[in-house]
Amino acid sequence: MKLGIVGLPNVGKSTLFNAITNAGAESANYPFCTIDPNVGMVAVPDERLDKLAEMYEPNKKTPAVVEFVDIAGLVKGASKGEGLGNKFLANIRETDAIIHVVRCFDDSNVIHVEGNTDPKRDIDIINLELVMADLEMVQRRVEKANKMAKGDKKYLHEADLFGKLSEHLNDGKPARTFECDNDDDMALLRTAELLTLKPVIYAANTDEDGFVHLEQNQYYSQVQEIANAEGALTLPICAKMEQDIAELEGEDKEMFLEELGVKESGLDRLIKCSYALLGLISFLTYGKDECRAWTIKKGTKAPQAAGKIHSDIERGFIKAEVIAYDDMIQCGTLAAAKEKGLVRSEGKEYVVQDGDMVYFRFNV
Repeated sequence: MKLGIVGLPNVGKSTLFNAITNAGAESANYPFCTIDPNVGMVAVPDERLDKLAEMYEPNKKTPAVVEFVDIAGLVKGASKGEGLGNKFLANIRETDAIIHVVRCFDDSNVIHVEGNTDPKRDIDIINLELVMADLEMVQRRVEKANKMAKGDKKYLHEADLFGKLSEHLNDGKPARTFECDNDDDMALLRTAELLTLKPVIYAANTDEDGFVHLEQNQYYSQVQEIANAEGALTLPICAKMEQDIAELEGEDKEMFLEELGVKESGLDRLIKCSYALLGLISFLTYGKDECRAWTIKKGTKAPQAAGKIHSDIERGFIKAEVIAYDDMIQCGTLAAAKEKGLVRSEGKEYVVQDGDMVYFRFNV
């Protein structure tokens, strides 16, 4: 999973990136501090994997991983190459989803590239630049489909579909709010790799007081309203506070979170939010050699899940021996779970569930 962190300059993108990755990306009070995207790999927190590692004491414990990319701040005119526009847009195109950081606090000591705090305006600036970049691409797609239709009438539908999308984008609306008549049309749109078709989490970056009193934070309410209208998700976060949390471990971290009245760090909440947004789950493999979490899409069948481990296992798939994590923990050992008949043999049509512990049998 690759998540791109975007936003206007100086809204807290790099501060948030540093906090969640501890990668030490430079963070300074001026625009374009981030020129090349900083990349950080983060282990997905999973208590289930930790518990299995305690039980099996494996040689290796391997969590699922999320890749965060901190992309340079965007300005008006980016779709026309302003600022670091073209490079910025190319970096977004490579991500699975967008974390759009929006400044939701006032601070005269931190320069705002537009002069003052206004979440709606800031979101509109970013979204419009992405829409403009998509519009150019969609119009080229319409022209190409019309040319192809002269030799093959099947391209007429493609020209019509992208023509309607062009009108939608021309109204300043993102592609993700465009309604398709069927799944085939949506699949066709996805071939265009549109920026505004990517799922979005709006990370409302507040100060500490604004985070603690969210219900009174008008800036956060604005972001929520926009996200709800788009079908996007909103995540309240205080990047500065997350930096403090990132420096703590164990009991100190737990005490700090308790004082703030929150159960999880921003990283944990962001990853859960991202999994929900992209429809992802984790299954677990276990043993003395390695305990490992694997990320798959909801609805993935057993052979394709096996393919995440190795293509040979998918090709030679025979069956999957499955036990639900909760059942395993209640029984204490695999042998006890087998005695109770809780370890099941599943075939090629089995849909893997979140938290399934799986042993794949195969023959190549």
